[in-house]
Amino acid sequence: MREYKNTISLVKNARGVWSLDPVLGCSSGMAQNEKGCYGDCYAARYAKKYGYDFSKNVLRYFKSDKYAKSIAKKINDLDFPFIRMGTSGEPSENWEHTLSIIEQLGLIDRQIVIITKHWNTLSDEQLKRLSNFNVCVNTSISVLDGSILEVGIAQYERIKPYCESVLRLVSADFNTNNIEGEKLRKKQDEIFSKYNVLDTVLRVSKNNPLVTSGIINAKESKFLGKKCFMSKYNRKAYVGNCEKCVEKCGLFMTKNK
Repeated sequence: MREYKNTISLVKNARGVWSLDPVLGCSSGMAQNEKGCYGDCYAARYAKKYGYDFSKNVLRYFKSDKYAKSIAKKINDLDFPFIRMGTSGEPSENWEHTLSIIEQLGLIDRQIVIITKHWNTLSDEQLKRLSNFNVCVNTSISVLDGSILEVGIAQYERIKPYCESVLRLVSADFNTNNIEGEKLRKKQDEIFSKYNVLDTVLRVSKNNPLVTSGIINAKESKFLGKKCFMSKYNRKAYVGNCEKCVEKCGLFMTKNK
């Protein structure tokens, strides 16, 4: 398999969001399921398509101080309010490295949105360092997460005093005629009632076990002009280009420092 390059780069993906991933890959997620979270991790799927091993974490570095400054300048010149970490890799696989990259960027004029499942948790000292920067941590959860669901919610609450903290719920249209589906639907409704969440849609393949076993309802839809299967709980949940998204990864949700 091909190896990811360890030089960090600023890239714009198909959804129009700019990403700077300190870590590529997600060994913890792939250890849970060979196809990644929920048996359908889109990042793992694309990695496989292009011949990369998503189960191996690759740390990415600035090749020089000059290069770091050039990336910071590019970020400040973007016509977009934030950059994202955690698009094609999991920042929590190595928090120390992720923090080092943020610190090397310096005080940029754009917010940094970190999307993570907290496979590893931030130490108190790391949280204090994080509070020095304009960061919004998106804690990604789903009622399909099992025991790590409670870890995610606890970290979401724990991070609030240090920086913006957003609960990013991957919701699904659970089949209420299925015993497991109804159980998960009730659990999901409880999260919706207790927290102000950023609702994101579960994209799956038609052969995903959650679909074939009848636990979730999914139907063919369009995503960025291409056909795909989605399990959409909330009809109003946004699916499309990030530039037109109102919520902007929680950037405009209630501040909760």
